[in-house]
Amino acid sequence: MKTGFSEEQTIGFLGEADAGLPIKELCHWHGFSEASDYLWPSKFVGMSVSVAKRLNELETKNVRLKKLLAESLLEMEFTHEAMKKVVSDTARREMVRFMLSCGLSERRVLRVICMSARALRYQPVPDRNEALRERIVSL
Repeated sequence: MKTGFSEEQTIGFLGEADAGLPIKELCHWHGFSEASDYLWPSKFVGMSVSVAKRLNELETKNVRLKKLLAESLLEMEFTHEAMKKVVSDTARREMVRFMLSCGLSERRVLRVICMSARALRYQPVPDRNEALRERIVSL
């Protein structure tokens, strides 16, 4: 159940209740129901505001680290796939586009493939000497 209060605020309310402020007055003062006051102690028993803040910091850090780990594992998997003699620029461009479609960032993919962004975006110009080349071959 999501309330409008942060965990730090909730722990602060519980601290005020422990300090001796009557529950009805506390609920009226801060704008929450008495039922909330009965649910909160089971969740936040023994926590101080500093501990709750530290817990939130660690949870956000943990989420960020899990994301980095998942990206690194995906990058390693694609690196092993890319090591299979992807030599031509066209094949490397295809590999980069495939890796981008799987959710990796362009900067990371280009670093793994050892390709510049300019090389990725390069559009080959059509051969102007095609007719001449065909005539030479026929001779």
